[in-house]
Amino acid sequence: MAARARPAPRPGRILLWTFGLLAILFLLAPVLAVLPLSFSAGSFLHYPLPGLSLRWYADFWNSDFWLPALWNSLRVGAGAALLAGALGTLAAFGLWRGRFRGQAVVMAVLLAPMVVPAIIVAVALLLFFGPLGLTNSFTGLILGHAALGAPFVVVTVLAALQQFDPVQLRAAAACGASPLRAFWRVCLPQIMPGVAAGAVFAFATSLDEVAVALFIAGPAQRTLPRQMFSGLNDSISLTIMAAAMVLVLISGLLLLAVTLLRRAR
Repeated sequence: MAARARPAPRPGRILLWTFGLLAILFLLAPVLAVLPLSFSAGSFLHYPLPGLSLRWYADFWNSDFWLPALWNSLRVGAGAALLAGALGTLAAFGLWRGRFRGQAVVMAVLLAPMVVPAIIVAVALLLFFGPLGLTNSFTGLILGHAALGAPFVVVTVLAALQQFDPVQLRAAAACGASPLRAFWRVCLPQIMPGVAAGAVFAFATSLDEVAVALFIAGPAQRTLPRQMFSGLNDSISLTIMAAAMVLVLISGLLLLAVTLLRRAR
C-alpha cells in the first residue's frame, strides 16, 4: 500500500517559524556576545579574544564586592518573592471572588508597577520610605522589590483560578469548613503551581532590578545589578562579564522552574 504523501508546508507556517527563530536569535544575541568575553584572558572588551581563561570567574568568587552583592541579591529576591507571593495571591483571590464597583480600577492599580517606569517607582518609594526610616535597609529594599513583583503573582494566580471550580468552596463550607480553612485546604493546593510561578517571576524581577536599589539601598545592601552598574561607571572590568553570566545562569534556572511548574498544572 503506497504511503501517503505529506502535505507541503504552507508559506504562512514557514514565515511564522522564520520570524520566531529570528526573534530568538535577537534575544539571545547579548548572551552570545557576553559568554566568550567572560572567558577572555585579556583585560579589555574586544574581539578576537587573546586567549581563554577563568581568571574573571575566580575574581568574581574571591572578591569582597561581587560575592556579597550576589548574596544580597539572593537574600532580597527570596524575601521579595515570599512577600509578593503571599500578598499577590490574596489580592488575586479577592478580585476573583469579589464583585464590586471599581474592581477594574483596583486591578489597574495592582498591575501599575508592570507598566510604570522603574525610575518613577524608585523615586516614589524613596519619598515614602524616607520619613519611615526604611531607606538604607534590607526591609525597605525587600518591600520595594515585592511591590514590583506582586503584579506577576496576581496575573499568574488569576490565570490559575480560572481553572478552579468555586463550587468546591461551597461544598467545603457545607461540610463545616470556615472560609479561611476552605481556602487553605481546598483552593490553595490546586492553584499552588500558579502561586509558585508568580513567586519565581517576582524573584527574577528582584534579581534584575537596579533603579530601586540605587535609590533605596545603602552600601550594606548593594545588590549584584547595582554593583554591575557601579562597575561600569568606575572602571570597566571583565569581572562584570562573569557576573552577567552568573545572572544568565540563574535566569535560566528560573525559566526551567517556571516550565516545570506549568507542566505540573
